[in-house]
Amino acid sequence: MRFATKAIHAGLEPEELTGSVIIPIYTTSTHVENPKGYLYSRLGNPTRDALERNLAALENAEYGLTFSSGMAAIDAVIKLLKPGDNVIVSDNVYGGTRKLFDKVLTRLGYEFTYIDGTKLMDVEVAVKKNTKLIWMETPTSPVLKIIDLEGIARIAKENDLISVVDNTFATPYLQNPLDMGIDLVVHSTSKYLGGHSDVIGGAVLTSNREHYENLKLVQTAAGAVLSPFDCYLVLRGIKTLALRMEKHCANATKIAQHFDGHKNVTKVIYPGLEHHPQHELAEKQMRDFGGMVTFELANETSAQNLINNVKLFAAATSLGGVESLMDYPVALSQKDVPEDERRKMGVTACTVRLSVGVEDVEDLIEDLEQALRG
Repeated sequence: MRFATKAIHAGLEPEELTGSVIIPIYTTSTHVENPKGYLYSRLGNPTRDALERNLAALENAEYGLTFSSGMAAIDAVIKLLKPGDNVIVSDNVYGGTRKLFDKVLTRLGYEFTYIDGTKLMDVEVAVKKNTKLIWMETPTSPVLKIIDLEGIARIAKENDLISVVDNTFATPYLQNPLDMGIDLVVHSTSKYLGGHSDVIGGAVLTSNREHYENLKLVQTAAGAVLSPFDCYLVLRGIKTLALRMEKHCANATKIAQHFDGHKNVTKVIYPGLEHHPQHELAEKQMRDFGGMVTFELANETSAQNLINNVKLFAAATSLGGVESLMDYPVALSQKDVPEDERRKMGVTACTVRLSVGVEDVEDLIEDLEQALRG
């Protein structure tokens, strides 16, 4: 099946008892003995199983697991390791990821080394005797760097490491890291997959049975599972993922092109612009360039004025919903990253990140224009 068909049908069969086309929300906590082996909903739930099958199909994976949040999914992956193990991390990762790594997991004995993930040589040099895993995002948050996934997969295999990619920004509609040799794919299902800013969830997809079984143990033992109702919301969102991503990408492209070189915007960062440093790589490993656009303004005052004056863009963190959002990274998504580290990543008080929604793009452009004038 092609992507749009898989999004609607993969892993989903009409419910046996009533013939319901949509998988029911099984809110039960426990089950009597049954042929399908369901016992207790922390261990397995029919609604959650349906979502996990669907997500696995979209990422061309054999196995899928869902969690109560994207951060719970990330935490579960690190628990594949043991204290003392080292993880190589792209420096330009989501601030919440870095907070978990630096302020929680380091206290438990895990070690994290941050490098520029766009430089494969830096990744290779960072490998140590105790390195066990490489963690990447692409495109990155918020400066939209593109990481060479085939290169990362090669380095991981040569050094017997687990390779992980957070695919939240791209979604499986735009890229499939497992097809490029990556071992594990992570998603915040709160974002594009859910698509309506009304659910919190996370997922891990893989075709490695050993990793799946170890992650399944973490999922069921630690219990950070996604509720049946939240599974239903994500499944509902996924049915329109292909349609929404087409519009997100088209709108983002038009906004990036319109404001590239604008007198009130110092810099536009978007992988679809030819001057983006990894534009050719994005063309190679992505099917389109995504719905995220980042602006650099002349100074902090200009950035604050833009945020305060927009009317259609909601000044809020998160991304991937049908409505357009505007994030101020130094105060929201990257606020827990030390200032000197933010500057190394290219994130300053002049940086504003747009999650471009599916509204009429001319209305969005007019909103940004009037806000920049203000």
